[in-house]
Amino acid sequence: MLKARLAATLLVAAFLGGCAAQETDRTTMAASAENSQINPLGQANMEMKTLRPKAPSELTVTDVRIGQHEGFERVVFELDGGGAPGWFVDYADTPTQQGSGKTIAHSGDTALNVNIDGVVYPFEAGKDDPRIGVVDAPTEGIVTQVVNGGTFEGRRQFVIGMNARKPYSVQVLDNPTRLVVDIRN
Repeated sequence: MLKARLAATLLVAAFLGGCAAQETDRTTMAASAENSQINPLGQANMEMKTLRPKAPSELTVTDVRIGQHEGFERVVFELDGGGAPGWFVDYADTPTQQGSGKTIAHSGDTALNVNIDGVVYPFEAGKDDPRIGVVDAPTEGIVTQVVNGGTFEGRRQFVIGMNARKPYSVQVLDNPTRLVVDIRN
């Protein structure tokens, strides 16, 4: 009986944590405009991108940055913890929050729906919540903002608001672990 009560309590806490993740606070946290000689990563195209995480992964998203470079824009999701992330990234004109199905409001005409797999809630990793709400682009470009869609069942969701659909690539960098989305412009 005690195990069932503990499991139910954890399930309710996880559900309520996911509901609370749809924050309305706005920030320009770590947004940056750069024009250095950085090259885009990977092969960009319009196709959906996916990779399953190598189990077990227990990552938390600690920061989101938007950078503008010659020929492309970059969105970086910085991760902390053990393991390697997986992902599912695809275009969505009207992205919806996982679990609830509620529409995620974003600026721009379209969006990349970015789902990062292999994540845990910050409290499960003994970390403070970084309170990532909305990260606005530092200057006008293809990317308008990144909106936090919350965490649900080991998957963290973000929506990259964009002014137009463009070819993109998804890569992982190490030391520190980062999921990088490069969007050609």
